[in-house]
Amino acid sequence: MNSVALALFQSVIFTVMVLGLLSLLTNLVPGLVIIWAGALVYGIYEVATQTYTVGGIILFVLITGLMAFGSVVDNILMGATAKEAGASWLAIGISMLAGILGSFIPFLFPFGGLICALAALFLVEVIRLKNWQKAVHSAKSMMVGCGFSVLARFGIGILMILFYLIWVVIG
Repeated sequence: MNSVALALFQSVIFTVMVLGLLSLLTNLVPGLVIIWAGALVYGIYEVATQTYTVGGIILFVLITGLMAFGSVVDNILMGATAKEAGASWLAIGISMLAGILGSFIPFLFPFGGLICALAALFLVEVIRLKNWQKAVHSAKSMMVGCGFSVLARFGIGILMILFYLIWVVIG
């Protein structure tokens, strides 16, 4: 591939990554996976053309690790803030399960997971505490954790793209 075609290819991958980053603000699509997929395509190109380097491999491994961590960071932050507000581990666990299942409800797309997670946490806490005000407090705390997770995933996405750009420059 000549240098102009390579620059165009790298620019297309960068554009896809930026679109993946922007999608993290909406939660409509898995933006970190999109960013990672762009890096994967670039890595496949380097392997196919035998232009890969140890530095590029290390950066791809870092990008992969960030994608994996970023994919679960929302559950960690949401659960931690709810636990800090007094929610039980049982309520948090059921909430996370409901969130996963709620993601597959078509008429609630794209917020089904969040709606189901919050509803489940609230219901389990109402049953456990027999106090709806405390249950609301736990659910609000989980929503705060959701906001923090958006910021964390966005930061992770920026870091992944920076690693890609470093990879392109050192490659």
